[in-house]
Amino acid sequence: MKTFDQMIDGYRHFRSSDWQEQRERWAQLAEGQSPQVMVISCSDSRVDPAQILDVAPGEIFVLRNVAALVPPFETTPGRHGVSAAVEFAVQFLKVKEIVVMGHGLCGGCQAALTQDLHGNEIGEGGFVAHWVDMLDDVRGPIAEKLGTTGREAELAMELAAVKISLQNLMTFPYVDEKVNSGALSLRGAHFAISDGILRLLDPETGEFTAAE
Repeated sequence: MKTFDQMIDGYRHFRSSDWQEQRERWAQLAEGQSPQVMVISCSDSRVDPAQILDVAPGEIFVLRNVAALVPPFETTPGRHGVSAAVEFAVQFLKVKEIVVMGHGLCGGCQAALTQDLHGNEIGEGGFVAHWVDMLDDVRGPIAEKLGTTGREAELAMELAAVKISLQNLMTFPYVDEKVNSGALSLRGAHFAISDGILRLLDPETGEFTAAE
């Protein structure tokens, strides 16, 4: 894997090729952004939404965090990074769609399922444990049916995490208002690293099926 110094060589290539070839596009982006879609995805280095969805700069507003999770709306003191990003996308950029995209082999979902980090001190997994504990309610049924290890249980948790984030998005008053008015739609997706298949959530059936 590349070091950051090696990545600077990649920047130099970008600056002399793609950036030069798309000067008009970059000039437009310098005037502002107007993406129609927000994508909430995992920080995992293997799942870059821009690459998976084959989009150019300026086409998606991206928020990435551990396990692509959205906490419920709250106004307690603190630094609400996810809430700030959702607010900016919905209220200022006025995106028309929000896509929550989970993925296969997600370490955050594995941590939620096994609870190996629960009880750990801050700096030793405590932050991660507290973040993924928003999946505790769905963990119980999955663990009871499928156990806490193995790909089947992990996949069930990954898909459940997408649904939880979508449910939590609806606790934001302005998201709920715009969804109900038809100005905004919420979508769920799951990208499988091993086979490259993107599965989309059917809101009617609650099932994920491969994108055609």
